[in-house]
Amino acid sequence: MSDTPFGFGLPPEEPEDGDEGKKKGNQGGQGGPANPFGFAGTGLPGGAGGPGGADNPFAAMFGSMNPNDLGAAFQQLGQMLSYEGGPVNWDMAKDIARQTVAQGTADGVKDVSVGVAEKSAVQEALRLADHWLDGVTSLPSGAATAVAWSRAEWVEATLPVWKELVDPVAERVGAAMGGVLPEEMQAMAGPLLGMMRSMGGAMFGQQIGQAVGVLAGEVVGSTDIGLPLGPAGKAALLPLNIESFGKDLGVPADEVRLYLALREAAHARLFAHVPWLRSHLFGAVEGYARGIKVDTSKLEDVVGQLDPSNPEQLQEALQGGMFQPQDTPEQKAALARLETALALVEGWVDAVVHEAAKPRLTSADAMRETMRRRRASGGPAEQTFATLIGLELRPRRLRDASRLWASLTDARGVDGRDGLWEHPDMLPTASDLDDPDGFVHREQLDFSEIDKMLGEAARKRDEDGDEKK
Repeated sequence: MSDTPFGFGLPPEEPEDGDEGKKKGNQGGQGGPANPFGFAGTGLPGGAGGPGGADNPFAAMFGSMNPNDLGAAFQQLGQMLSYEGGPVNWDMAKDIARQTVAQGTADGVKDVSVGVAEKSAVQEALRLADHWLDGVTSLPSGAATAVAWSRAEWVEATLPVWKELVDPVAERVGAAMGGVLPEEMQAMAGPLLGMMRSMGGAMFGQQIGQAVGVLAGEVVGSTDIGLPLGPAGKAALLPLNIESFGKDLGVPADEVRLYLALREAAHARLFAHVPWLRSHLFGAVEGYARGIKVDTSKLEDVVGQLDPSNPEQLQEALQGGMFQPQDTPEQKAALARLETALALVEGWVDAVVHEAAKPRLTSADAMRETMRRRRASGGPAEQTFATLIGLELRPRRLRDASRLWASLTDARGVDGRDGLWEHPDMLPTASDLDDPDGFVHREQLDFSEIDKMLGEAARKRDEDGDEKK
């Protein structure tokens, strides 16, 4: 995670390895300095700079650059201020994510294209994982294809879902930017407001690009945050990151790959065959986002002192803590709904994967504990999401949910357990996680029969209406 969210610094150009060895251009030009806009280290407000910076801000911003860097900086600045799209500059986000990936991770590991042998190993692991899962769940396979991605390919494949998750919050910030001036002044300040919206879109794009780029260096598949980030019907693993993940575990590499393949394939089954689950989770995220309050007092202070040559003022306001969840019953309910849903998804995956792996992998217990700690303690994925939209995407009750699903398996069998996914109202609630035995032995309504009865009643109404015409 970047230490300067909403910062403007772009990493250097992408090397020629990774993602089939192709260099990825970006609209802002490659080869620029690490801080192409020069907002830090200048004589402008918020920067430490040389003499004359305040009198000649553009000299302070660009005076130390060589001509090539200066041209790249102006091109990037023009791209930022001319943006007229939605609340997030997603082109910028994509470019920065790709360049962040190209820099490599902190341990010096660079992205590389996935080789033929690695693709084959991933496909075989996912095929075997699906076969093992057939015996522990009634949900059929959810992956039509198995793929091995480089980090750059993960960025490309998951950005559409990040857009769906982040745009609701970014829209609230954009609306706040347009509302900080009195109504009678807004007509006169059109260009200023337009510039602020463009800057806001660029700032979100910068932050999201850096966050997703860093996350691409750590995820092992397409479901690490408990949400389906990849395209439907695809189970994906990242061989390079799996190698890094298993390096210090003392577990054979093929067992690490196979255990992670089980988790990826289990998530794929759940999201493919529970049609309401994706919208339920994304709806909870959006419901939470609607309740986020944007602290417009920071924006009002900035607007009153805005120096067009120093967008770092607005950056500092955003960085200083802009998202404040409202303490309302609706907001609490949305958060509780999301946390419970995430716990149930992760708990089900944990339970069925352990049931499949325990008889076959000597490392099953150790891998299970490693993954539980990684998910429940707030790993890189959770930190990324918290920075992007002010929400901790953490299954806080993972262990409770896993125990409940295991108890359901013992009491009702695989079909009885998995049948609860037929309708959201059949799932355990947060209070049920407190009393799993009470839920396990409680009589459950058969919602499939209720739906059938309602459908027949609706058809009868339609037929009666046709007869009366």
